[in-house]
Amino acid sequence: MDLLRFITCGSVDDGKSTLIGRLLYDSDSVSLDVLAALENRPTVHGAVDLALLTDGLRAEREQGITIDVAYKYFTTPRRKFIITDAPGHVQYTRNMVTGASNADLAIVLVDARQGVIEQTRRHTLIAALLGIRHFVLAVNKLDLVGFDENIFNQIAADYAALTDHFQLPTATAIPLSALHGDNVVSRSNRIAWYTGPSLLEHLESVPAAVEAANAEPRFQVQYVIRPQTDALPDYRGYAGQIQSGQYRRGDRVKVLPSGLESVIEAIEVNQQEVESAVAPQAVVLRLTDDVDISRGDSIIPVSHVPTLTRELEATVCWMSEQPLLPGRKLLLQHHSAVVKAAVPTILHKVNVQTFDRADAESAQLNDIVRIRIKTAVPLAVDNYHENRVTGAFILVDEQSGDTLAAGLIGAANADYFTAPVTPPVAFSI
Repeated sequence: MDLLRFITCGSVDDGKSTLIGRLLYDSDSVSLDVLAALENRPTVHGAVDLALLTDGLRAEREQGITIDVAYKYFTTPRRKFIITDAPGHVQYTRNMVTGASNADLAIVLVDARQGVIEQTRRHTLIAALLGIRHFVLAVNKLDLVGFDENIFNQIAADYAALTDHFQLPTATAIPLSALHGDNVVSRSNRIAWYTGPSLLEHLESVPAAVEAANAEPRFQVQYVIRPQTDALPDYRGYAGQIQSGQYRRGDRVKVLPSGLESVIEAIEVNQQEVESAVAPQAVVLRLTDDVDISRGDSIIPVSHVPTLTRELEATVCWMSEQPLLPGRKLLLQHHSAVVKAAVPTILHKVNVQTFDRADAESAQLNDIVRIRIKTAVPLAVDNYHENRVTGAFILVDEQSGDTLAAGLIGAANADYFTAPVTPPVAFSI
């Protein structure tokens, strides 16, 4: 069975945690002990509080909101799933970015009483920038508006304006009530006017993302193995995880950033030599030549060498309460490689209401900005939309070690920001 990773996103109280809980509960993916404890808890409007299956922090249970990212796993006869429950509050946008970075599909929840609001637009923008290509518009709490078809159609039309502007595949709109299970796992008789699939049926049929194993080969050294024992006096291996693509014994490779070339003499997996290995396997590569290679260096087949540069243009989500100012010096961590860097220029900030570009002299917490970065040594990188593994990085504070930002190399699609979009008017019932 293949694997689908998806994230639930949207505004506070749209029902994200309850939806995930309902998926787990109705697909019989909750263990008996957890189920017994859950059913002994106070109910919500006469139903089991399924949000407790994902909201594990005490503060989350006290406030009734999601704060941190939670991961849940379940399997149906057709597919395996990894669910990311992301917080909806604007204060925790940085947590949502972390969760969305590995997702193949985004379920954007909308409260049927509110319609498309600012946080709906913000999360859609972030998901698009992070390379998610499949979207589901889950119009939740439809029971609170009498399962009104006109309200559902209006919300679906408003959201279609966003996906059209993003030039994304049309989002699949599904009406549901996560609290009562309408149209989540099974189709609901209370929404007779809707003839499409339930949410789970749709998730089981969405094409899986292209696996990293099919991308261009990338490998970054995490550890150099030199036992220097009597049994292995000349052994030199380079351990790490294949980030994408396939490596074969006999491949001619180039070491970056040095540019030296050699040939793969052997590939070891679990201390056994193999002819080939693919992402995301952990391997040890041995080369025919004694080449000076350190942690953070890349070993790439000569026919698939990526860009080697000291100047990057990237889209970042700023995650620190301390603002980013032009000229700031920091560390850039690109997987195992950690290099000194500086941000000479902030090119623009993205207005999440209109998707317009706006001049910015600084980046504040949760801002999405386009910046230029200069690094002390060259890095082997890819465009994020060509390789989500090697096109991503983080910025780190030199003194404290705190993560300051998550970045996507060359990720901004100019078409996303060419023309303003008039926000749809939110409505209430």
